[in-house]
Amino acid sequence: MATTKSKLLNSWNTLHQNGPFDLKVLYQTKLEGERIMPKKVDRYNDVALEIQRLLQEAKQAGEGFRAYGSAWSMNNIASHKDRMHFNGFMNISMPILDANCHQDCAYDASNLFLFECGNTIKEVSETLAENGKSLKTTGASNGQTIAGCISTGVHGSGIDTGAVQDYVVGLNLIVGPNADDIVYIEPDSKPALSDAFAQTLNSRVIRDDALFYAALVGLGGFGFIHGVVIEAEPVFLIKRYVKKVSKTIAFEMANTMDFKNSTFTIPGETDADGKGKRPFHFKIFINQYSDETDCVIEMMFKKPYQDSYPDPFPDIKESLYRDLIYLFVKLAEKLPKSIPWLVKRLRKTILPAVNEETIGMLKEIFWDAPYQGPAFACSFGIDNKHSEKAMNLLGKLTREEGPIPGIFALRFVKQTKATIGFTKFPITCMIEIDGVLWNETKKIMSLEKFSRRMIEVLKTNNIPFTIHWGKNSDWKCPGLVNYMFDDKADDWIAQRKKLLSPEMQELFSNTFLKTVGLG
Repeated sequence: MATTKSKLLNSWNTLHQNGPFDLKVLYQTKLEGERIMPKKVDRYNDVALEIQRLLQEAKQAGEGFRAYGSAWSMNNIASHKDRMHFNGFMNISMPILDANCHQDCAYDASNLFLFECGNTIKEVSETLAENGKSLKTTGASNGQTIAGCISTGVHGSGIDTGAVQDYVVGLNLIVGPNADDIVYIEPDSKPALSDAFAQTLNSRVIRDDALFYAALVGLGGFGFIHGVVIEAEPVFLIKRYVKKVSKTIAFEMANTMDFKNSTFTIPGETDADGKGKRPFHFKIFINQYSDETDCVIEMMFKKPYQDSYPDPFPDIKESLYRDLIYLFVKLAEKLPKSIPWLVKRLRKTILPAVNEETIGMLKEIFWDAPYQGPAFACSFGIDNKHSEKAMNLLGKLTREEGPIPGIFALRFVKQTKATIGFTKFPITCMIEIDGVLWNETKKIMSLEKFSRRMIEVLKTNNIPFTIHWGKNSDWKCPGLVNYMFDDKADDWIAQRKKLLSPEMQELFSNTFLKTVGLG
């Protein structure tokens, strides 16, 4: 039988120390050993019963319950004041076979895999690589769990790929302690698994597009995500370039996504007519304190896989431009800790000069996070057509009402089908400011006030936006979620009510959901 350890605690914190937040009990559940229970599906079903037992305990105590993985979210979305469950030991994976698929399945079964909630992106990638497969996209690094990624909508940077949740084809949820409270949900319009296979997971099958896409970015509110069925793809390589270009050219590409007619091209990444190819990934780094005319960009292009390629890790380990928080921290290390002094130095220089070229698999390019100390991250999703205007407005705010100890980057992501996925625009530009946490002073506003001011500036200038669910923001801002998603927020609530009993709606709610009006 799976076993659970309980710890009585007073508080819990995120990886980047954005708390602490109140907590009473922390659970850690481990699977039964392989010698005692050799079959993966038996261990998978066994631990589901243990989770149901814990839910029953919480229900009887009249308390709430929330699962978490790597604690990477930079707010209280993963926390609960009553009971929390650490999923990291629940990391079974299973390939989906042809015989497991629905009769109307349109997927190649060799690309389908079931991953238990506690698998990190790194673990998922290693398992897929062993099978000659790859994830389609990831976040900037690989430490998050697969369930955590989809719960908050981790977006990756695939211009034509989408966010992590967009290659999920089915969800296995535990929505209560009763026998029929284990469900497998997938879209009715695109079924993947057969009823018979879902029943081997002791699951009740629900095929419902509206419910699936609401639960896809469920913010932890649709129950305990036990397993995720994903569609991978054959392994490929990525050629990564980091270059310096004029801001004018960078924002022309950002606003139009027209790489073919851009005056900027990378040798070897052009078509037969010498026109620029469309990249897999595009990112712009902006030092808002510098008035230099150039900026640093990152472009990546997909390549067919081949066995022999240079080891990318020496370059990746040394690259400042892998992770925005890491980049800022490395800059700050060379300067006094005084924020005004740091900003003064940043005004005199653009980001470090660079001309990098690296090739590797997705799991190698988007590798381990190099910085895990105190940090903040604010991230706004806007239509890419407003990229330059929005960046100029937020940069001006940061300079004139700051200084704020962080710098900006812009990434571009294909539209999601998830009901309240923040990558909602045809191509969403994610404008991010990442940096080190600071204390409010007479001269420097608080992070909460800075977050509120960014919201106000975008609203005042009529720029529609969303906010990354797992990042810092003024989530108490009145009407914020309805402003971002209109009636889709009501649709999300309606689908949650359709799935969960009133008792379970309350049990799986937390302070974050209630703050934003979704609990």
